[in-house]
Amino acid sequence: MNRSVFALVAVLSVVAGCSSDKDAYRNQPLVARVETGMTKEQVRQIGGQPLLESDRTVEPGSCFDYMLVQAGMQQPYYVSFDMAETVDRTGFMTCAQWSNAQQKSREAPSSMGGMGGSGY
Repeated sequence: MNRSVFALVAVLSVVAGCSSDKDAYRNQPLVARVETGMTKEQVRQIGGQPLLESDRTVEPGSCFDYMLVQAGMQQPYYVSFDMAETVDRTGFMTCAQWSNAQQKSREAPSSMGGMGGSGY
């Protein structure tokens, strides 16, 4: 029981920390002004040159990595572009982290026992 309570407290602490980080950066131009459907050039006009531009590995497209700075703290932020080179997603992680999360979400659970598909 104590382990479960400790695990719950740890998870809630992490989630609370993430939401407060997002709140701290919400007025940053990239966070406040970049919207779905914007072009790469529009994003560059708002956020400047990204630290890194990379091809997406799970779905066709590309991704910009930025580092947000607020009160001496740093937070990675990505802007992802679809095949048409328009924004389709943004978030508080690196492009590599986002790609890894996408890859993991597409992998079939090992409990499927070799059966293909998701069962839906």
